[in-house]
Amino acid sequence: MYYPYHGTVCLGVNAGGWDNVVVNANSMPGFLELFNTHDASANASTDYSALTIASTLAWGLGYFGMPHIIVRFMSLRSDKDLKKSAKIGISWTVLILIFSVAAGLCEVLMTPVIAAIPSDNPQRDMSTLHSLYAFGVFTVVVISTLFLKIFGTQNWMYLTMFLALLPIIAAVLFMLSPMPDMKPAENAPGLERTRKRTFAMALCVGCIFFGSCAENAMSNWISSFMENALHIDKAFGDILGMAMFAVLLGIARISYAKFGKNIMRVLLFGMAGAAVCYITAGLSTNVVFAFIACILTGLFTSMLWPGTLIMMEENMPGLGVAAYALMAAGGDMGSSIAPQLLGAVTDTVAASGFAEKLSVTLSLSAEQIGMKAGMLVSAIFPIIGALLLVIIIRHFSKAKS
Repeated sequence: MYYPYHGTVCLGVNAGGWDNVVVNANSMPGFLELFNTHDASANASTDYSALTIASTLAWGLGYFGMPHIIVRFMSLRSDKDLKKSAKIGISWTVLILIFSVAAGLCEVLMTPVIAAIPSDNPQRDMSTLHSLYAFGVFTVVVISTLFLKIFGTQNWMYLTMFLALLPIIAAVLFMLSPMPDMKPAENAPGLERTRKRTFAMALCVGCIFFGSCAENAMSNWISSFMENALHIDKAFGDILGMAMFAVLLGIARISYAKFGKNIMRVLLFGMAGAAVCYITAGLSTNVVFAFIACILTGLFTSMLWPGTLIMMEENMPGLGVAAYALMAAGGDMGSSIAPQLLGAVTDTVAASGFAEKLSVTLSLSAEQIGMKAGMLVSAIFPIIGALLLVIIIRHFSKAKS
């Protein structure tokens, strides 16, 4: 991968420098647009065709395992090893896809299991469950950062072997856990009540989606943002940035489990606070303010996922396991879409002529401006989430009255 990338750089320089390359790219309509593409035959901007979308998806899915395939091809002793190399590459692809599916199922299945277990205070149990996720993130970030810093990135495989033990331990603990008898709901709701619950359920799924977007856009990009946009050392940024984000996430969830009440106000406050943090990180030229804003996002987004589940249980009790699985799926979708959108905005803005002109005015690089633009766009998630919460609060208040 080293030679193609640097070959592209050399071609750009030989073409007359980066200014000419950027001018040429901007002269092609649709070439640098996010939702359109350039039609060379008509020299115009056109929408993505179904074939283009399918081809791009195929390329993206085919990327899984590609670095391992390239390494195997580079190390072939002869063309006779080509089939063996292909099998190794395909095996990596299958294993990565299995890991992705399994990780998603853990969240989809674990939440309804915890919710179905009889408890004096299931809402607080749910908050405690999600706090363990936060401390798990903190532990992995600290251990991984220190390991790679001390032993070097060339020994990454030993870290992977250690991390592989964690799901095995979790599986053993789950098998040994006593499971009480689950009692299904005795009375089925009528048609009119079912329709109202369906609408309320859709509102809750939307709320957890935007809450997950607000949490995971920052948690996925905080390390890169601190390193590339704020120019903070990666090890320092990971430990005092991403790790502190996770610590605040966990502390806030445990605090609610012990002392929390009025979950709707907590959710509304969290959405508003997260929006302010994203806007501050995107607009502030002060490194300290932007750094603090990134960390505080963990505090404000801490209850957006588990809090929506608590709100649903308080206002629609006895929904059953399927409702929790649907909510988990909505949250997982948000954790996938938001980081990808932030990355797409960052790349698009950084490559634009607008970022190049603004970089001179603000004394920032195009990459820094791109990342800050991504943070500003991500603020839309908690803003929409706050507006949706206002609708939810009115809906449940009307239903109770």
